[in-house]
Order: sequence, then C-alpha cells, then structure tokens
Amino acid sequence: MTGHSLNPDVGDPSAAYAIRPGHSSGGRLERLLREGRFAVTAELNPPDSADPREVYERALVLSEAVDAINATDASGANVHMSSVGICSLLTRAGYAVVMQISCRDRNRIAIQGDVLGAAAMGVANILCLTGDGVEVGDQPGAKSVFDLDSVGLLGTIRSMRDEGRFLSGRRITVPPRVFLGAAENPFAPPHEFRPLRLAKKVEAGAEFIQTQYCFDVALLERFMSRVRDLGLDRRCFILVGVGPLASARAARWMRANVPGVHIPDAVIARLEGAANQRAEGKAICVETIQRVRAIAGVAGVHVMAYRQEELVSEIIQASGVLQSRRRQERTTR
Repeated sequence: MTGHSLNPDVGDPSAAYAIRPGHSSGGRLERLLREGRFAVTAELNPPDSADPREVYERALVLSEAVDAINATDASGANVHMSSVGICSLLTRAGYAVVMQISCRDRNRIAIQGDVLGAAAMGVANILCLTGDGVEVGDQPGAKSVFDLDSVGLLGTIRSMRDEGRFLSGRRITVPPRVFLGAAENPFAPPHEFRPLRLAKKVEAGAEFIQTQYCFDVALLERFMSRVRDLGLDRRCFILVGVGPLASARAARWMRANVPGVHIPDAVIARLEGAANQRAEGKAICVETIQRVRAIAGVAGVHVMAYRQEELVSEIIQASGVLQSRRRQERTTR
C-alpha cells in the first residue's frame, strides 16, 4: 500500500532507535526538514467507520504527494476513527505519519501510555494540541479533560524522550524517539502575541510547527519577520497551513464558524467574480503555496481539505514544489 514518496519510517521496529546525530527520531519528515528540503504534509480525514479500507484508500491518494500524513484526533470535537488507530494501520502499511494528540479527551496517564504505544508502532512524529472545546462539536454534553495544555504536553513528551522518565519520575526503559510538533495561528489577534506564543512552544520542546489556514500572505509575512527577529526559524521548522475554498459561500461560512480562520474580503470577492468558483479556490491555494515557499523561514506546507484527498494531491502537484525538490535532489546526488 506504500506510495513511492512515502518510504516506511520504520521497517523494523528496532530501527526506530538508530537515530542520526542531532535528530530526535528516525523518521522521514524530520530527515527531510533537517536536510533543507521543502516538506509537504497533509491531513487524512478519518472515517466514521471501522473499515480499515477507507483509511488505506485515502492514504494511497496522498502517498505520491506528501512526506507525512496527519492523523487527526477528533478535530472540531467530533467523533471519528481515532488518531492512534489510524496510525496503527498506516505505520503497518509503511506510511510516515504525524499522530495528533489533543489534551481535551485524555488525562496525562492515558496520554503518556499512548505515546509509548505510538512509538512502539513506528510513529516518528507527534503533534501536540490543546484541542477544541466540546461545545463546538456535535456532542456538547461531553466532559472535557484538559489535564494538560499543548505546552504542558510538549514538555511531558520531551521529558519522556530526553530524560527517560514519566511525569511521576519513574524510569522508562526505552524512551520514545519522536519528533515533536505543535500548532500555531499567525492570523488570529492579537497578532503581536503570536510569535511570543510560538517561542513558548519552542521552549517547551516543539521542533516543527503546523499553522492554521493561510489566506492572508501579507499577514504571514509580518509574522515570519518577527519569527526571524526572535531566531525561532532556526529553532523549529514552520509548515504553513493551506487549503482550497470551494466557493465564496463556503469561505464566508468558514470565516464565521471555524475558530481561528481568517479569510480577507479580497479573497471572497475573487471567488465571487470567478466563473468556476471551485477551480478558482484551487488556483488560489496553488498560488498561496508558491508565495509562502518564497518566504524566509518557511520550511514547508501543510495541506488541509476535508475529505478531498484527490484535490490535495492535485494542488501539491500543480504547485510545482515536488518538481523543484526533485531537481534539487538530482543536483545533490
């Protein structure tokens, strides 16, 4: 089931601990980023099903275009197949995955156990999230946990990895070798606070960052300027979130209903003026990838399109980032 661009992160589970000097994991994503390649990740939107074929079919579409697949963890506080379940399926099939962990649903005891289990399966990348509140999902009566937040979670997993200890102080015989990530939103006010929030996550252990959707490149450029001033681009790898808009109506709905999403009026006006709004939304996304790639300090993109894996692959191919990287790889051999 493995595509050409997604080599197994771990062929033999014991190989997970043969780590290159200066690396936290044995994974493909970290290796590419540390080599200076422009990385591409994408979300696999989990099925409302117990059928593993639905996971494999979606992963296969993405496999030729991305370096790692994010397995979301009940995003939007809605129930789907679990992140750890998807990671179990995909690592066995040889895919590189980013396991998402939300602090909303589990306490520190369960989370630390999940981290050990994930590492044993060959998961090399973990994205630490606080998580959306249950009130935004379809079961608002559920009980939130929030024993940790994203910063606390980063510190917890870093201490498990680097110090070989649980939060209780008890020793871990073989620590999890994982590349740690976090989310950031450069587009949410107060904008001047966002680089400082990023610095706090980096200090806690974040080695890569995946951002919220970028529909305002000028705002991203201002954020990245401050990030470079703080030297954070030299301490973590920033992957900018991008995604296609299906229509002006869909853009308005996202702007009003999805927390943290910022879509300028000019983008909506461009969609409204297009004869084919879906095609225009795809074109905007391709242009955004090409523009953010030119910003100093941006290390890659993270593509999000809910249950549209075929469209994600088309966008990445159309952006030209893979062709550029193949040319770079040929010249460095």
